[in-house]
Amino acid sequence: MSVEKYIKSIQDKASGNKKSESIGNKEVKMQIMNAVKNKISDSRDIDIFNIESAKEKIENSAIKWIEEEINNEFRNEILSIHDKYEIYDLLINSIFGFGIIEPLLKDKEVTEIMINGPKSIYIEKNRKIQRAKDKRGKELQFSSGEELRNVIDKIVSPINRKVDESNPIVDARLPDGSRVNVVLDTISLDGTAVTIRKFPEKPYTMEELQNFGTISERAAELLKIMVKSRYNIIVSGGTGSGKTTFLNALSMYIPKDERIITIEDSAELKFTQVENMVRLETRPANLESKGQIDIRDLVKTSLRMRPNRIIVGEIRGGEALDMLQAMNTGHDGSLSTGHANSSEDMLLRLETMALMAGMELPLESIKRQIASSIDIIIHLNKLRDGTRKVVQITEVLGMENKEIKTKDLYVFKETGYDEEKDEIIGELTRTENEINNNKKFITAGIKNYSDYL
Repeated sequence: MSVEKYIKSIQDKASGNKKSESIGNKEVKMQIMNAVKNKISDSRDIDIFNIESAKEKIENSAIKWIEEEINNEFRNEILSIHDKYEIYDLLINSIFGFGIIEPLLKDKEVTEIMINGPKSIYIEKNRKIQRAKDKRGKELQFSSGEELRNVIDKIVSPINRKVDESNPIVDARLPDGSRVNVVLDTISLDGTAVTIRKFPEKPYTMEELQNFGTISERAAELLKIMVKSRYNIIVSGGTGSGKTTFLNALSMYIPKDERIITIEDSAELKFTQVENMVRLETRPANLESKGQIDIRDLVKTSLRMRPNRIIVGEIRGGEALDMLQAMNTGHDGSLSTGHANSSEDMLLRLETMALMAGMELPLESIKRQIASSIDIIIHLNKLRDGTRKVVQITEVLGMENKEIKTKDLYVFKETGYDEEKDEIIGELTRTENEINNNKKFITAGIKNYSDYL
């Protein structure tokens, strides 16, 4: 019996009952839930390794067990219909989901979940950060640090990540690709912190991003022919600016007959149109501090896998130099993302990250490597109204007077603010600058490229 049917079946009994709202003690509800979980663990009729079968049996039996537990051990407690529903919900989410945050993960309007210790949970919803609440408006809280830790273990275990006192910081992902960062209370003073960046089940297309106002139609058409013409592109932006989402949309322009290698710390990219694809993911060291595979290792091995393009989810260290070398050795059309405040800052960050490779190369050599490797930088920003927009499309021209020269092809110009919609008014505007590097358009056989410039 589903939760909905359960509620409906007992609503008649509750008709006119003024105590139908949730009035039970949170601790009592958790005790009842744990008692029922123990019954389920002891049951020989439930095979927990057969998820579908176990879920059906548990859904059918849990309501009866909850009633029995209340009548036998908690009959002195005042528990309403909604209390029983909450216990049921907690039980199912605890066994088959991620506990009290499961409804937040299922809510498509929630884009971020921020857990600041067991008693403080926030979400980003409709571009606003707010306190997480249940259906009845009560603030969501974990009953204890142990409950939160159990949820973390359920997140990291399936992807062979470990989190403990010796390794208190870990990046992971959920089955749907959502990004997870965990910082244990050994270094997070207010309690274990978990941040979950949710991604849509189906990646946004560039057309959908146009509808959201992220990019203009004309700029999107230009990027389309740039991807097909195998321009090397970096998507830059701050935290939460939409870099991964935009990279996913951009990748949909890659021809279907190409071979793609993706490289990520935690697999988040979802390419739906490319069939010949290999997805590589880093691996942390084991308990003996051995077996670590980092981004640099994966970039190097990807060169031996006959890729047409290499896509690095995010460059943040010495792997930047390996990526630049790959772009310079016949792997045109490669894509990546990086944190920066502007297109110009992205170039400075690339210099710094390349120096982290430890090759002791002169700075001028690194700058020349960047100038000859990167063709286009697309910079995104999360504006003060919460919207995410492309604010710069910049062409890298080459070296001049020992410095990397660039020019903006598109810039976002703010023209006002709509108070009623709580939204910034502006548009991505084409500058008067012409594109210098049009050879790749010609090589790709795109004769009418001037129509998009």
